[in-house]
Formats: sequence, C-alpha cells, structure tokens
Amino acid sequence: MRQGRSTKVATIADVASLAGVSPMTVSRVVNGEQNVRPGTREKVQAAIAQLNYMPNQAARRLAGSEPIRIGMLYIDPTAGYLNEFLIGLLNKASLRHVQLIVQRGEAAREGEEKPVAEMIANGIDGLILPPPFCDSQPLLKLVAETDTPVVVVSAGQPPEDVCAVGIDDYQAAYDMTRHLLNLGHHRLGFIIGDPYQSSSARRLAGFHAAMSDAGLNIEEEEVVAQGMFTYRSGLDAAELLLSQERRPTAIFASNDDMAAATVAIAHRMGLDVPSDLTVVGFDDAPLATTIWPELTTVRQPIMEMAGAAVDLLVRHIRARRSGEPLAPEHELMDFELVRRQSDAAPRLRPPLKRSPAAKDDLSRPS
Repeated sequence: MRQGRSTKVATIADVASLAGVSPMTVSRVVNGEQNVRPGTREKVQAAIAQLNYMPNQAARRLAGSEPIRIGMLYIDPTAGYLNEFLIGLLNKASLRHVQLIVQRGEAAREGEEKPVAEMIANGIDGLILPPPFCDSQPLLKLVAETDTPVVVVSAGQPPEDVCAVGIDDYQAAYDMTRHLLNLGHHRLGFIIGDPYQSSSARRLAGFHAAMSDAGLNIEEEEVVAQGMFTYRSGLDAAELLLSQERRPTAIFASNDDMAAATVAIAHRMGLDVPSDLTVVGFDDAPLATTIWPELTTVRQPIMEMAGAAVDLLVRHIRARRSGEPLAPEHELMDFELVRRQSDAAPRLRPPLKRSPAAKDDLSRPS
C-alpha cells in the first residue's frame, strides 16, 4: 500500500481528505489567506508535508483561484539594494503562485509613467513600487486614476491612501546617531540621500533630533553634505566633509554605497577607519560586508520587505475580487543596528594635517 502510494502525485483533494477539510480550505492555506483558524491551518500544513503535495495550476483552478499578475517598476539606485529586493520578490511570488512582471523604468522623474501605463493596459492586477518610484507623485496619481492596487516600499512618508511596507527611517537614524554620541563623538558629519525621496528627509530629521536631544549645538557640531544614494555622490560629499578645517570624527551616510565611498576618501587622505574616523551607513546591503573595514550600519530587511509587499498586495487583490475591498494598510517592519569594524571611540590626538600635495591629489577626479 505504501509503495503504491509513493508513485501517486498528491492532489488538493488528497490533502483535503487527510486533513478532514474542504478543498477550498486547502486552497486558502496554500494561498496564504488569513481567514483560516490556526488549528485548521496546522492540520492542512501537516497533510501537505505528509503527502509532499506540490500545488499546480490545475489544482488551483479546481480550488477556484485565479492567477495574479503583479508588476514591479525599478531603476537601479544601488545594485545591492535592488538585488536583495528582487530575490525577496521572486521568492515570495513563487510561493504565492504569482506571475511577476518586472520592468525597468526611465530615469526618475522623467517619463516614469509610461512603463506603468503599459503594464496596467496589459492587465496587471497590482503594482509594487520600490525606491525611488515609491515617492513619485505622477505614478501615485496614475494608479489612483486607474484604480490599480499598489504597495509602496521604503517610502519615508507613504501616503495614507495606498498600502505601504517599510521601516521607521526617523527612529533608525535617531538610534544610529545616539550610538555615535555614546561612543564619544560630538562633531558629526551626515550625508543626505536623494532629496526627492522622503526617506532621506526622515533620516536627516532623526539625525537632527538625536543631536538636539543630546544638548549639542547643531550649527557648531554637525556638518551636512548632500548625496544622491550613489557611490559617486558619496565620494563628493565625503571629500567636502573631510576638507573642513575642523573635520568630523564620525560620518553617518544615508546608505551603504555613500558610506563605502566615505571610507575610500578617508583612505585616500591617509585616515584610518575607525581609528581616525568612524563611518556608518544604512541598509546593510551586501556592499557593507565586502569592503574593509566592514560597515557598521542600520539593517533594514530588504528581502523581507519585498516579500511582505507581495503578501500585502495579493491579500488586497483577492479581497477586491471577492467584493470586499480592504482599507489601505501600512506595515512597519523591524530594523537593527548592526555593529562591525568601521566604528570606534574618537582618538584623542591632534587632527591629521594633510600636505599640499595630498590636497592637490584629492582635487583630481577618481
């Protein structure tokens, strides 16, 4: 009997029979729907494991589930962030049996509506917008006009009328700044991210608040430079900060790409990281652990956020199909301060004096 059964491909009906539930209940569990009692869900999952059941298109049609097509628009602000995001998106889409349509957008703020309009015209059921498109007013207006379900990811201040997944950028930046202050740093540099992204403003606000709460004179004890979340912009910003007559003892960059660029400029100037200069970042992208020294950074769970965006969007699409649409939801995920080798207490010694030759060398483009 056991030998004969091992050659049979399990069906949704087999799972339902073993678990003592209906095929529709099995479908709800497989598709991650929430309206299943925990005890029932456990019985179904145990039956799935025992039978080695693998959902397929035919079984899902029998269970009354229609395919879901989700679009995702991207532009590559940082390769590390995008890679993590795509892995999380693809993993969850596979588990939820979602067809994913990934489209590269135009340069931010220039013709970004066209690829989204094409995806909507081709019948996508919903849309996921990671940075920088999560803050695009033209795109948000387009999805509202076409009544397309959307989830924005990593928007520092997501609109109330759309679904969103992210972290508390303000609190994360506040906590990292407090960490630097607790190490003994008082003269801090900060590199701002893309000014068109709301997360940049939230991170800067958290930095300011921590400095103010520590009783420091912000005008005297902080130096701020504008970046764009790119490595190249980080080089320029770091050079500006480290060329100050009274340079910072620590620099907090709004993402890991700009933090890595800061480490590179510090090394070019003969500064040791972290003995002469502490450098910290934000994201915990793969780059954070591929440079030397490895970066202390704020970890936002990029892959998990992408997966949560798929779950959230699928839930809202299915609710619409059932005629019971849900109110927009904002899911706030946990962040973590990850300490590595790029931070230390400030060294109590006179600042390094660079030679004119070194200054001339730094003025040349890398």
